[in-house]
Amino acid sequence: MIPFNIPPYIGTELKYVTEAAENHKICGDGPFTKKCNKWLEDRFKAQKVLLTTSGTTALDMAMLLCDIHPGDEVILPSYTFSSTATSAVLAGAKLVFVDIRPDTMNIDEKKIEQAITPKTKVIMAVHYAGVACEMDTIMDIAHRHGLMVIEDAAQAVMSTYKGKALGTIGDFGCYSFHETKNYSMGEGGAIVINNEAYNEKAEILREKGTNRSKFFRGQVDKYTWVDFGDSYLPSELNAAYLWGQLEAADQINNDRLDSWNRYNSAFQKLKEAGKVDLPVVPDGCVHNGHMYYLKCKELQERTALIKFLKSRDVLAVFHYVPLHSAPAGYKFGRFDGEDRYTTSESERLVRLPMYYGLTEQDQKKVIDAVLEFYSKNDLRSVLHK
Repeated sequence: MIPFNIPPYIGTELKYVTEAAENHKICGDGPFTKKCNKWLEDRFKAQKVLLTTSGTTALDMAMLLCDIHPGDEVILPSYTFSSTATSAVLAGAKLVFVDIRPDTMNIDEKKIEQAITPKTKVIMAVHYAGVACEMDTIMDIAHRHGLMVIEDAAQAVMSTYKGKALGTIGDFGCYSFHETKNYSMGEGGAIVINNEAYNEKAEILREKGTNRSKFFRGQVDKYTWVDFGDSYLPSELNAAYLWGQLEAADQINNDRLDSWNRYNSAFQKLKEAGKVDLPVVPDGCVHNGHMYYLKCKELQERTALIKFLKSRDVLAVFHYVPLHSAPAGYKFGRFDGEDRYTTSESERLVRLPMYYGLTEQDQKKVIDAVLEFYSKNDLRSVLHK
């Protein structure tokens, strides 16, 4: 069976984990954590980056730094992972879901302004599949209405929008280094802080409410509890594992893009025949090969395709069930306007195997299986099996 995902592994990770262990520094904010923070800052020209325990806790930090109060509203797409929403709920906000664009599956920037009320505080821009939202429009709306913008760039490490790294455009950006992402530390993430006025508050929030970071820099002679906080520091062992992959970031990125491009080339004829839709990457956007998906005609065809691929030893999967239709979505939020695309497009989408090290031979097997499915003269016979 060709799996949907294999966590990235370069070969130097365990050497660095061993080095961290032998140095007797395995808690957070050791040398490897600092190396990773600096690499991300330098590579993405980011004002400040802090590793976190997950992409979810990076979102939690970002939302708390936005100073949300009970009753405030956060605008977000419904087509996203639950973490995008739970971060807002944790901070006490009400969720306001808006529709997505059918081309990129990102939030429809044209639907945001009509969802704004006097209670709106934050816009969440989720960069689906590592392809950027229309950030110029979103930032313009935010500036005109006095709102903050959080980029959920969990899938978008190494992606850009008009030359700017995703995660560095809004007030805060959030990355994930979960095992399903392009770069992994098992569980982990990072918050990008794009306004230095939040640096100290972020450090305090991340360090259990203490000014411990200032103490280690020699700025205070002892540290103490100064504000609300939690423990968002990943283990140094996790950071050491990630460092091996950041050192090979371009190698991993190029490998994934090669796989993405082979898929995209192989399925052009299916698109031209009107059998499937393929991913769209707008002008000005550079993606990172995080995901390759096809869009079937409808849900029944997608279900049949996934079943057929499994019979050919290929594991393909669907993605999010829209949050506004989930039990917690009803409890914590509402959908603004018409759900024209969110549900219908989500039911068409199927993700193909995509990971660092996917061999051309295995990828050809995936491609051949998809083409075999669509080569049937009468798909109805396939759909009703």
